[in-house]
Amino acid sequence: MARILGYIAASLDGRIATEDDNLDWLFKYADMNLGEHDYRAFLKRMRTVVMGRGTYDFIAGESSPWAYGDKRVIVVTSRPIDDPKGPLEVRSDVDALIHELRGLGDGDVWMLGGGQLQMAFLERGALDEIEIYVIPEMLGGGRPLFSLTGFRASPTLISAQAIDKGCVRLHYRF
Repeated sequence: MARILGYIAASLDGRIATEDDNLDWLFKYADMNLGEHDYRAFLKRMRTVVMGRGTYDFIAGESSPWAYGDKRVIVVTSRPIDDPKGPLEVRSDVDALIHELRGLGDGDVWMLGGGQLQMAFLERGALDEIEIYVIPEMLGGGRPLFSLTGFRASPTLISAQAIDKGCVRLHYRF
């Protein structure tokens, strides 16, 4: 059974992007030394990447090449994606997708991007672990790490660690 994992950065005030979906505050930390927790090492362990439409549109709008060439990529959306940036599949039913992902036997799943889809998975008990990289920036507003839906949980802390440039890595199990 595949594990469904989160790996995400958030500002100190709990935001993942500014109001206009800008990530310049995060890109300032692109050269941060994460050691064994580096994004590239994490991505190598994943077989499947799941993202919402907003995250896909953001990635597709970037000039950088498609980073998920050898991964199964699934975008959760109810709208068609014309001329996709890379190979991907589309799903609209979150419950059916979770069932499908749990049946995978070829590697772990990365729940990439925004808090809205992550919250949908959390509410269904389908996010197993999450690594949150707290970046020492205050954005004063913007996209929240998790959408406020009334969902409550008490995840178990696996580890907390100070890393480069004042960043803190928090790793939780649900």
